[in-house]
Amino acid sequence: MKIIFISLDTLRANRLGCYGYHLPTSPYMDEIARDGVLFENAYASDIPTEVAHTSIFTGKVGLTTGVVSHGSPSSFLPKDYEWLPNMLRKAGFTTGAVDNLYHLKEWFARGYQYYINTIGKTRWIDGHTVNRLAKPWIKEHKDENFFLFLHYWDAHTPYLPPKNYIPPFYDSSKDPYDPTSRSMEPAYNHLAYPFFKFHHFDLLGNITDTKYVDALYDAEIRYLDDILKDLDHYLFELGIKDDTMLILFGDHGESLTEHDIYWDHCGLYESTVHVPLIIRWPGQIPNGVRVKGLVQHADLMPTILEAIGADSPNDLDGKSLWGLINGKEEQIHSEIYLSECAWQASRGVRTNKYKFIKTYDSGLFTRPPYELYDLHEDPNEEINLADMLPEITEKYETMLNYWIKSKLNNRSDPMEVVLREEGLPFKRRIIKILSEYGLTWEEWLANPRRDRIDFPVIHGN
Repeated sequence: MKIIFISLDTLRANRLGCYGYHLPTSPYMDEIARDGVLFENAYASDIPTEVAHTSIFTGKVGLTTGVVSHGSPSSFLPKDYEWLPNMLRKAGFTTGAVDNLYHLKEWFARGYQYYINTIGKTRWIDGHTVNRLAKPWIKEHKDENFFLFLHYWDAHTPYLPPKNYIPPFYDSSKDPYDPTSRSMEPAYNHLAYPFFKFHHFDLLGNITDTKYVDALYDAEIRYLDDILKDLDHYLFELGIKDDTMLILFGDHGESLTEHDIYWDHCGLYESTVHVPLIIRWPGQIPNGVRVKGLVQHADLMPTILEAIGADSPNDLDGKSLWGLINGKEEQIHSEIYLSECAWQASRGVRTNKYKFIKTYDSGLFTRPPYELYDLHEDPNEEINLADMLPEITEKYETMLNYWIKSKLNNRSDPMEVVLREEGLPFKRRIIKILSEYGLTWEEWLANPRRDRIDFPVIHGN
């Protein structure tokens, strides 16, 4: 048996055809979904990348592991935590990864006999490079039971797809650099502008149309789709496609201007926490299964362990998905608890009908303390019902507080510790950039036209 475990960084679910998107971003992923099982309501319980992948590989949410903040120097995962690659290696699998998460935290390299680091001279990692490194490894180990983790970053900023992938997603009669267009002004005047100027905007040029940036995101997905097609065809050439359990998942999604978030992954809104999850295993999973029940990242570990006939630790937050896949269960979670601590700090509850969000620190954004959305009537989360439905709001806050207390079991809340001792990681990064130009946070906050401030050497940050 082979397991190829693929993280599709920054891929939101509703930008794929198999999740209802109307543009042709994902013809091959759609085909994989038709040949296996698609989870319609899969969620990243902890965002963004660092905490999401920690949950994926431990089967536990951040409040259990204590890893709740992306970029926190105090975060640490003890070595006695059960870790999926370690468990698979002990079960006789050859374990490998083509990845660079090790540069975030050391624990992401645990358990691998072969760790192929994709870090290069630039921070942008092309999917072609991942395939180029993965294919020889797959060929070398094709006659073994193996677990291979592949991490594709193509949908992550900066969106720099090959030019020929853009036309299907943007009206060719429009000029994305039209100086009379004003749609980019909110992004260029956002408090986070210094960070995104360096990491994104400078690399795209003086774009004035937000729809063009969205089109670049779609083009990146379409390019990624071809990369996955190339990898899958290679499995067929080697004769191991039918012996391979292929798992595709997003670690988090991406906001494309929604909720004052410009091409980034913060906020516990559907655009960021609703992720694709597709599993294909010929002969073991029927074609065309679609699961409606709520599932989360932590469920992947026990699902894989059950697939290889291994017992799961009894203290996991995740639950095996096999009951949903084979139709024996309709629901394994009545709600999913959500958490973030990077650009802003908040927690939430997602049920079949409602989304509740409690903000602890709004960071660089303006957020109410409580948000409540009826996802049946308001799927875009535009109408905050928290003040209109106080009893429901109170009910969900009580649920959230009880869950937090039960998970902490008299430990300190790691989110409160980070906020008290370090502050929000990305706000600290903006403050550092500003200080190098003699600006204080208060001065930056008070400036209404932030795009007019000159950062001549910001690429040095």
